[in-house]
Formats: sequence, structure tokens, C-alpha cells
Amino acid sequence: MKIKDIIDVLEEMAPLAYAEDFDNVGLLVGDQNEECQGVLVCHDALESVIEEAITKNCNLVVCFHPILFSGLKKITGKNYVERSVLKAIKNDIAIYAVHTALDNHKEGVNKIFCDALGLINTKILIPKTNFIRKLITYTTPENADQVRNVLFEAGAGTIGNYDNCSFNSEGTFTFKGNENSNPVVGEKGKLHTGAEIKIEVIFEKHLENKILKALFSNHIYEEVAYEIYDLQNSYQNIGLGMIGELPTALTERDFMQFVKDKMQANGIRHSEFLNKEIKKVAVLGGSGSYAIKNAIQAGADAFLTADLKYHQFYEAENKILLADIGHFESERYTKNYIVDYLIKKMPNFAFILSEENTNPVKYL
Repeated sequence: MKIKDIIDVLEEMAPLAYAEDFDNVGLLVGDQNEECQGVLVCHDALESVIEEAITKNCNLVVCFHPILFSGLKKITGKNYVERSVLKAIKNDIAIYAVHTALDNHKEGVNKIFCDALGLINTKILIPKTNFIRKLITYTTPENADQVRNVLFEAGAGTIGNYDNCSFNSEGTFTFKGNENSNPVVGEKGKLHTGAEIKIEVIFEKHLENKILKALFSNHIYEEVAYEIYDLQNSYQNIGLGMIGELPTALTERDFMQFVKDKMQANGIRHSEFLNKEIKKVAVLGGSGSYAIKNAIQAGADAFLTADLKYHQFYEAENKILLADIGHFESERYTKNYIVDYLIKKMPNFAFILSEENTNPVKYL
């Protein structure tokens, strides 16, 4: 099995198109055409993790955080990033990062966070915008079912919890083919009129090539008429953060202790208690200060995230309980999820969970 075969499964789990523009995801180091001996899954691909991969005969390291985030002009081993990359290259070890591609997935980092807390009725906190497109095409009534079905199979027509969604309307077409045409219906050089079905479906933009290939391969017309539009709609299946509800409301103090236990946090920094019960909870794994207003607008009683600065706690405005549980802690179970996913998809291959604790923050 080649490394690219593992990558194909990873991109099913966390499509690279889901990642934020600022991020650096995918294959960061190595040759995807190399045979894969074993896969080590970690949180951060530090030098100690690369050494672990060497010891365990793994030549692919799958990490959550990208070890290469900004460009390197030199690789001399002068800092922890360069040392990790240098050791990986010297030992023919590939490094693949998922980061915000998994952050934005509806079953990804924040769903894992919610599941750890037992939250129910969960949904995306900040749905992604400018991510969906609309395809409109036209065909004969006899060809309409075939075209619709292949578009659905290619990933079009999914809206929230529904799939196979389309809008269809009947109309009349006209055309006259020139001497070089080869019409399926009618005759070249003559005006032809007939019944036609207009099919409209939406799709995630990274699926466009796949969807058009399916359309062209199954359409009966010599010239396929189609239109594609960018939509401004928010896409509820993809986005940052998540919000849900506790099965039973807790006091603020009990809630903080509950979170500390479930997320194995050594300490939690939080805003002032408001003397109200906590029922509706927003979460955002990693650095999530930018989502405080979103959590308030969504009616959350508490917002759990990490890396909050001093003045950002004021943004609670006596409307919400803000809690910084730690960056690593908020993403604690992500690498376990990745391993479980890979094992489920490829049960006969060696996927190993790293034993290295790469949390750089220590507590006295």
C-alpha cells in the first residue's frame, strides 16, 4: 500500500477544501508514491514523535497541527520546526496534517469535543459561507432521471440532513444545428422544438470537477447546456465551533468541575460566575476568542475554548460564562478519533496512536 492510499482515506475524513485559507494542511513532507510501512498518529509532529515513528517502523506521521505552518527559507536544525522536518527527511518519513480541515467538519474536532461532554442537539456554531455552488442543467424527460442520479452520486444535492435534493421544472427548448452538428434529436439545419427538464442542484465547491464529469458522461446532448453560480448561503454542514445542550442543567461551579474532569484539564481560566445554570454550551477547539460574539448570539450559557487573553474575558459582558480550558486539552481526543477512523476504513493496516504528550504547557 502506498502513502497516497492512506491520504485518500484521510481526505475522505477531512477534505482539504474544508480547511481555512490561512492554514497549511495535507502532505507537508515526503513522497506520496512511497510504500507505506506504518502510520503513527499524533497531535504535533515534534522531533520526539519522529523518533517514535522511526522506532515503531512508521514512515507516515499523521498530525493534527501542521509542523510547517509558514515558509522555511532554511532547514538547518536551529529550531524545533527545522529539527523535526530535517529528521523526517533524513529518515524518509512523510508528514501529513489535517488541522482546520478536521476543525470544520461536522464530525470533526468540535463534535469530538461535544461528544466528550455528552452534549446533545449539536450544530455548527459558525457555518462556512461562500462554499456552496448551484448547478443548473437541461435535458430531455427521458434522460432526466439518469442525469439526476449521477449528480447525486457525485455529491450534489445535499442540504443539511437531506440528500438527493433537486428542483425540476418543465419547459420548451429550441435549437438549430449547423452543418457540423450531430443532434440527438431533430435534424441539422432545421429549427427543432421539444420538451425539456430543467434540473437544479447545489454542491460543495470542491466537488465541481467530479460533478461536471458525471454530467458530461451521462448527458445525451452533443452540447451540454449548464450554468454554475456561487451562493452566499451559509452551509450548515461545515464550519467552526459547535453548540449543543447538556442533558441536565448544572450550576456554574459544577459545570466547571465537570468540564475539568471530562477534558482532563489541569486548570481552567474563566470569566465571572453569573449565578445561573448552564444548559446550552458552545465549544471551539483551539484558539477561539474570535467566536465569543457568535456564542453569545447563539444564546449559549457558556463558551469553552482556549488561548483567551486578559481583555477578552471582559467580552463576556455578563451574558455568558467564558472558559479557557487549554489549547491541547480542547483538542485532546482528536488523534484518537483519527486512529479509530483509519482502523475502521482499513482494518488490516498498522495504525499506531502516538504515546508522546506534545502539550507544551505545563502546570505547577
